[in-house]
Amino acid sequence: MVDAQNNSTILFIGNSLTYTNNLPQLVKKEAKKKGVKIKSTVLAKPNYAIVDHLNEGSVQKKLKAKNYDYIIIQQGPSSQPEGKKLLIESGIAINALIKGTKTKLVYFMVWPSMAYYQTFDGVIKNHKDAAKLNNALLCPVGEEWKQHFDATKNFDYYGPDGFHPSLKGSKKAAEIIVKTLF
Repeated sequence: MVDAQNNSTILFIGNSLTYTNNLPQLVKKEAKKKGVKIKSTVLAKPNYAIVDHLNEGSVQKKLKAKNYDYIIIQQGPSSQPEGKKLLIESGIAINALIKGTKTKLVYFMVWPSMAYYQTFDGVIKNHKDAAKLNNALLCPVGEEWKQHFDATKNFDYYGPDGFHPSLKGSKKAAEIIVKTLF
């Protein structure tokens, strides 16, 4: 939801996959190419799931202090049933917090580490299911990464640790996020 002056506010909730390479800043730069000015707030800590931010109360504090157009949520790959459950339940909790506002819930689909590449399809499915069940937008970053990897056999979206994104991977994520939102 962009206002008449092409401004948008985003709350990013996530972990190191969000703050590596300062993804929120890359999203701002990408949106600027489309004439959209973004103001963003970031809640991201190492190894955090969305529920950890909710349990801390940090999400609730940010939502009381300001209205956002979008809340982009991200947690680890979530290929297993427990991860899927957390994605769905966190979405339910956030939707309850934003009920009656103009804020839209958005899932940032991530990717598994290269060591667990075989779980990619589960990551994709679980994010799609969570977004659908929560009537949320889905930024299919992981899905587009996998398509790139399968087509090119080039894994340059991964950084040196085989999990966190390279700068190229973060820029691709920002491009997909902006394409989804605007």
